[in-house]
Amino acid sequence: MINRRTFGKALGLGAGGAVAATLVGPSGAAHAAAVADPRGGAGAAPGAGSRGRSAFPPLKTVRAGLLEVGYAELGPRHGPPVICLHGWPYDIHSFEEVAPLLAAAGHRVIVPYLRGHGTTRFVSPATFRNGQQSALALDIVALMDALGLEKAVLAGFDWGARTADIIAALWPERCTALVSVGGYLVVNLEANLQPLPPATERYWWYQYYFATERGRAAMEDPTKRHDLARVVWDTVSPTWHFDDATFERTATAFENPDYAAVVVHNYRWRLSLAEGERRYAPYEQRLAARPTIAVPTVTLDAELDPFTAPGDGSAYRDRFTGPYQHRTLKGIGHNLPQEAPEEFVRAVLDAPRL
Repeated sequence: MINRRTFGKALGLGAGGAVAATLVGPSGAAHAAAVADPRGGAGAAPGAGSRGRSAFPPLKTVRAGLLEVGYAELGPRHGPPVICLHGWPYDIHSFEEVAPLLAAAGHRVIVPYLRGHGTTRFVSPATFRNGQQSALALDIVALMDALGLEKAVLAGFDWGARTADIIAALWPERCTALVSVGGYLVVNLEANLQPLPPATERYWWYQYYFATERGRAAMEDPTKRHDLARVVWDTVSPTWHFDDATFERTATAFENPDYAAVVVHNYRWRLSLAEGERRYAPYEQRLAARPTIAVPTVTLDAELDPFTAPGDGSAYRDRFTGPYQHRTLKGIGHNLPQEAPEEFVRAVLDAPRL
């Protein structure tokens, strides 16, 4: 757990009550109490953390495009906005320590559930439960529009990093700066048809599992998808000693009725085993050209993440043409924001200053 007093001093925020005071946003004092109460009192979000509390106030929802998006919001309403984007199989709690620290630094922090996760719902039952990359990116653009955000710092990992990369590449005017764990993660369907070295392929076992009807059935079974996600957590974050309560808090996000459909489609689409929707074809055509990203960017590599590209960022360096820094975090696994929240916060604060 972060010592917020020490970290706050490093950010020039002062100590003690300064953190709680800066967390007062549109919900006023009750918002600050929900975040700062060390007991996670009446205002704390349900399913609180490993010590029985959560850093998030009660969640909000907003109609945004095809979705009713569930999200957490912290910080001053008129502060510089930051949108934190989670991956799979994770949820907004990957940012449970990141978000209060960014709010304490004066940022308005938005942490949405991606489509198919948590409290986010499709507006229409007729909408195809699509998991392709451009669909997720347009969801976040629609969320920004719904919240009246002209632009924001976009920061994420896994699915979230890919989503942030795409917005930064296709709509740079909406992206103040970018923090991308794993670097340039835009899917190239043609490249994905080529085999990887066997030592790398083994970590993608679930992607190939989801390509089968047996894998789909597992994802539709609440117990099996819960246990599958736990195996992934244990495998890709080998030194992160999280407790059962931490996992279970996130696992509630997998109970979304569209979770299995969105996840299975995402991984099948990546392998060209499922079709995308025509409405997204123009965006996918642009992404197939591997567009460069010119906004200020900090890329973060997790040393122990089996999906980290070799070469300390060199594999994707040419995709970033603007102000840029790369950092490798030693001893950290895939869920970088939750494993190393202070380093993630530092990257978010540094990126717009590059």
